[in-house]
Amino acid sequence: MFGEPDTWQRIIDVNMWGIINGARIFAPSMIARGKAGLIINTGSKQGITTPPGDPAYNVSKAGVKAFTEALQHELRNTRDCRITAHLLIPGFVFTGLTARGRTEKPAGAWTPEQTVDFMMARLEAGDFYILCPDNDVPRELDEKRMLWAAGDIVENRPPLSRWHPDYADAFAQFVKGN
Repeated sequence: MFGEPDTWQRIIDVNMWGIINGARIFAPSMIARGKAGLIINTGSKQGITTPPGDPAYNVSKAGVKAFTEALQHELRNTRDCRITAHLLIPGFVFTGLTARGRTEKPAGAWTPEQTVDFMMARLEAGDFYILCPDNDVPRELDEKRMLWAAGDIVENRPPLSRWHPDYADAFAQFVKGN
């Protein structure tokens, strides 16, 4: 029903444990150098809104979000630390991993260069959460999807109510701002 345990293990090992182990290995030396530096972890919108269909990926990216928030908290409370952590939350980026056999970038996707340019501008602005739009989904829609997902808890709606038929109209109205 939810995929093979080996698949879960691989996805969580790469997406979540790779980030945790990287921070555990490199952050102490970065702090000890006494110079300014950044740790940028790649999350996902799916780690926040957790859409149905790929629970292992969603869980791994939700873990990245929680870990990066905790890491930034730890760094800002470490004496004389000049290292900051940031969570990159990309939209649809056309890479070798997302190509799925395509050779041309889909119109809705951003290039890696666009994503990096956006990230650099948001780092310059001091953002922790670097929520990237793409050519399909504007930031405002991403924000509403995230607010709706949090509302499932606050309003005691069924989990993943955005995809629940009894809440389709309410979600559509929420997106419209009515």
